[in-house]
Amino acid sequence: MPTVDDALEHAGEFHFFQKQMFFLLALLSVAFTPIYVGIVFLGFTPDHRCRSPGVAELSLRCGWSPAEELNYTVPGPGPAGEASPGQCRRYEVDWNQSALGCVDPLASLATNRSRLPLGPCRDGWVYETPGSSIVTEVISITSMHFLQSPQIKMNSIPSLCFSPCRFGRKLCLLTTILINAASGVLMAISPTYTWMLIFRVIQGLVSKAGWLIGFILITEFVGLRYRRTVGIFYQAAFTVGLLVLAGVAYALPHWRWLQFTVTLPNFCFLLYYWCIPESPRWLISQNKNAKAMRVIKHIAKKNGKSLTTSLQHLRLEEEAGKKLNPSFFDLVRTPQIRKHTLILMYNWFTSSVLYQGLIMHVGLAGDNIYLDFFYSALVEFPAAFLVILTIDRIGRRYPWAVSNMVAGAACLASVFTPGDLQWLKIIVSCLGRMGITMAFEIVCLVNAELYPTFIRNLGVLVCSSMCDIGGIITPFLVYRLTNIWLELPLMVFAVVGLVAGGLVLLLPETKGKALPETIEEVENIQRPRKNKEKMIYLQVQEVDIPLN
Repeated sequence: MPTVDDALEHAGEFHFFQKQMFFLLALLSVAFTPIYVGIVFLGFTPDHRCRSPGVAELSLRCGWSPAEELNYTVPGPGPAGEASPGQCRRYEVDWNQSALGCVDPLASLATNRSRLPLGPCRDGWVYETPGSSIVTEVISITSMHFLQSPQIKMNSIPSLCFSPCRFGRKLCLLTTILINAASGVLMAISPTYTWMLIFRVIQGLVSKAGWLIGFILITEFVGLRYRRTVGIFYQAAFTVGLLVLAGVAYALPHWRWLQFTVTLPNFCFLLYYWCIPESPRWLISQNKNAKAMRVIKHIAKKNGKSLTTSLQHLRLEEEAGKKLNPSFFDLVRTPQIRKHTLILMYNWFTSSVLYQGLIMHVGLAGDNIYLDFFYSALVEFPAAFLVILTIDRIGRRYPWAVSNMVAGAACLASVFTPGDLQWLKIIVSCLGRMGITMAFEIVCLVNAELYPTFIRNLGVLVCSSMCDIGGIITPFLVYRLTNIWLELPLMVFAVVGLVAGGLVLLLPETKGKALPETIEEVENIQRPRKNKEKMIYLQVQEVDIPLN
C-alpha cells in the first residue's frame, strides 16, 4: 500500500506548494528568535552607579569630565570576585557642603578614601547607557544580583505539550500563535514586574511548542530528498532572526517599544488558518484517509501535478482502522524507542547548555552587547552550510557526533589557552560555537526522523523539553562556577559535550530512509532485512488513470 512519500513523489516533493509553505513557516522561525533570546536586550543590566545628591551640581560647578566625576565621587573596584562598590555602594558624604574643592574633593575629609564610610544606594542609580530595560524600569536594583547572576531565562519553561499529536498540527500551531502574540503585548504594557513575569512565563510555555510544530509541519510536507534541507534552512531562519533582532534592539533601546515591535507581527501569522493545511501524515495516523487525500490532491493541484488511481488509499499498516492516541508511555514502551528517547533527551540538554553557556561565558568580557550578539550570530551560517554538505554525503550520525566532540574539545582547549593569546581564544570559541550549532541543527532533524508518525510530535516536544531545562540550569552553571574559577564552566561543558558525542554513535543512521510510520518500523530500523521467501509473481500491466 503506498505511503505519503510515494504520494508526494507524484504530487511534487518540493515544488510551488512546498516552497510557499517553507516561506510562511520560516517567517515563524524568524519571529521566534526575540522570544528565545530577546531577554538579552529586554533585561540587560547596564553599567550603573549610585546616585548621590549634590554630585551633579558639584560636577557642573567644577567642569568635570565624566571620567573625572567617576574618579572623584565613585568608590573604586572591590576585591576580586566581588561586585564593585561603585555599582551598589556610595560614599556617605554630603556633597552639598561648600568645603569640598574641585580637585580631589574627598582629600579634605580623609587622606585614604578606603577609610570613608560606604552606604547603600538610597536615591536610585545613574545609568551609563541610553534607553531602558526591565532591570532599569520595573525591577529594583537591590535584587539585581538575583537577576544578573544567574540571569533568569523566563522563556525557558519546558513546553511539555503533546496536544499537536492529538488535535492536529494546524490547530495547535494557531493556538500557540494567538497565545504568544497576546501575552507578548500584555507583557509590554505590564505595570509591574509580577505581571510582566506572568505573561513572559505564558510566552515561554507556548512559543517553543509553536516553533517545533512549524518544524515538523515543513518536514512532513516535503519529500524524502528535501526533508533535511528544509529542516536546516528552517533553523537558519532562526539565525536570520538573531541578526534582525540585534539591529532592531539597537534602533529601539527602550524595552517596551522593542517588545511591541517584535510581538505585533505574530498576529499576522493567524492568517495561516487560510494558508496552511493540516499535515497529511497526521491525518493518516488518525485514520482520516479521506481528509488526507484531499490535502494530497490540493498539493498536487498547487504543484501542477496529477495523481493516479493507485494512490487513492494511504493508510498505516499498524492498527489500520483504529485511531492512534499517543501517550508518554509510547516513548519508553519498546526498547529502540526508549533508547532513542533517552539519548535524544541528553543531547537536547547538552546542545542547550553548550550553546547558551558559550555565549554567556564569552559575553562576560564583552564590551558592546549589540556587536557581540551580531558577530556571534554570524558564526552560525557556516555551521548550517557544513551540516548541508556533510549529512547528505556522510550521514547524520558521524557529523552529529563529531560536532559535539569538537564543541567539547574547544571548551577544553580554551581552558589551557594562555590569556595573552586572545586571537587564539577567539578562534577556539568560534570553533566551539560552530560545533554546538551544528549539533543543535542535527538533533532537530534527527529527532523527527527517529519516531513514527503518531508520536513524532510528542517525541520532539518531550525530548526538546530538556533543551528548556538546560536553558534554566545554564546561568547557574556559568555565573556560579565562574565565581570559583573563571574556566570551570568550560571544563563542565567539555565533559558534557564529549559524552554527548559518544552517545550519538549508539543511534541508527537515518540518511536516505523514509520517515517511519509505525512503531514496528522504528524497532526494526537497525535489523538486517530478512531474506524474502521464494515466490512466483505474475506480471500485471496496470494503467494509471489520473484523478480529477
